[in-house]
Amino acid sequence: MHNAPSDLTSSSHPYDSLTPEVILDALEEAGFDVSGRLFALNSYENRVYQVGLEEGAPVIAKFYRPGRWSEAAIREEHDFSLELQAEDIPVVAPLIMSNGESLGRHGEFHFAVFPQRGGQAPDTSVTDTLYRLGQWLGQIHNIGATRSFKHRPGFDLIQGMEESNALLVNGGWVPDDLRPAWDSLMPDLIAGCKQRMDDAGPVDTLRIHGDCHAGNILCRDESMLFVDLDDCRTGPAVQDMWLLLNGEATEKGQQLGELLEGYEMFRDFNRRERHLIEPLRCYRQVAHCAWLARRWEDPAFPRFFPWFGQPRFWSDQILALREQLSALQEPAITLPGQY
Repeated sequence: MHNAPSDLTSSSHPYDSLTPEVILDALEEAGFDVSGRLFALNSYENRVYQVGLEEGAPVIAKFYRPGRWSEAAIREEHDFSLELQAEDIPVVAPLIMSNGESLGRHGEFHFAVFPQRGGQAPDTSVTDTLYRLGQWLGQIHNIGATRSFKHRPGFDLIQGMEESNALLVNGGWVPDDLRPAWDSLMPDLIAGCKQRMDDAGPVDTLRIHGDCHAGNILCRDESMLFVDLDDCRTGPAVQDMWLLLNGEATEKGQQLGELLEGYEMFRDFNRRERHLIEPLRCYRQVAHCAWLARRWEDPAFPRFFPWFGQPRFWSDQILALREQLSALQEPAITLPGQY
């Protein structure tokens, strides 16, 4: 059983030095006339703040986690966002600072500043909403396919699951009494993912949003905005769709059909990619546990995820992964009118 370090409150972490003075100094150097008003927003991987200006609406400042992305990888995120914005795709792209750059550097921190935008997550139970989301995703992917990322990762599902599992097991995160269940389950999950990937066959990959769930889409009146391309990467088109699907298999098939009806107005979709949905879901479940383990020395994580590392969490994970194994062994979701 892995426990949080006993001296957690006195631990040293890069974000310890990100004081309000540092944040405001960074924005002033970038050319923003800050008022001193500062409000921390919910964000765990990076640190994100609403910063008041002397004139006009506040801006959103994102300070990237040191060591997570290279500068080149962050610039590719920005370039992709700005490329989409230039083609009238509704994304929240970084603002250009006084030095002509979208990426700032202050001390050890890279940071970016974004316009503040409001809205609510889309109601994906509404078919017209899914249709419109599909239209925008088709256009995003058309632009994503025009060139390749050089510095951002792709999706290597099997290697990623194996590495996440090794981290969790070797780090002592899985309680000893649950290890037999965990250790017997993981090979079956990996084998199930491999089989589904074989069923899908070769699929094209392209630049994608990468984390396109409802929380990263803002709806206001009739407009939609895609936000937070922090996880943009090279991957299959379906990665930007499956997180929007909910309910039983039949419902998911109908929802995917609505998305594709809009999507295929702008771009063809390889329907065999639907075989990748359950492997991608399995990868995300295991990777989420590994992410929490990797970040546990950040004092914010024990504070916001106190249940991680507790036996109940791991027994629940094993149950959820058993359900996921069953899903991997079921036929892929069927689209309306498809075999």
